[in-house]
Amino acid sequence: QLQAFGGGLVQAGDSLRLSCAASGRTSGYVMGWFRQGPGTEREFVAAIKWGGDRIYYGNSVKGRFTMSGDSAKNTVYLQMNSLKPEDTAIYYCAAGQRSESASNYYSVQGYDYWGQGTLVTVSS
Repeated sequence: QLQAFGGGLVQAGDSLRLSCAASGRTSGYVMGWFRQGPGTEREFVAAIKWGGDRIYYGNSVKGRFTMSGDSAKNTVYLQMNSLKPEDTAIYYCAAGQRSESASNYYSVQGYDYWGQGTLVTVSS
């Protein structure tokens, strides 16, 4: 089970930090963040594989968002800086067992478990 929280209403230029706590075994999994804005498809934001040394980002958030994880707490975070109105979306965390290939990280099909989502609204 995944539980994401930390969303809210902020102004453009502000920062926000999301958290996603996982219950159950996720060792070796890939943990990802996706978002879905009004009328849009779910979009890849960031991903990290537990035990890996690389973090993957979507083009629209590179340089502004930072993903991190605490394996001891089985929790991942998404630090979002310089927020823009176009970042407004429901943010979902996800976990996937098929972590051997990074090509799986960028699509929703690469994940097996999803949290309920947390809403981020950025006003202009």
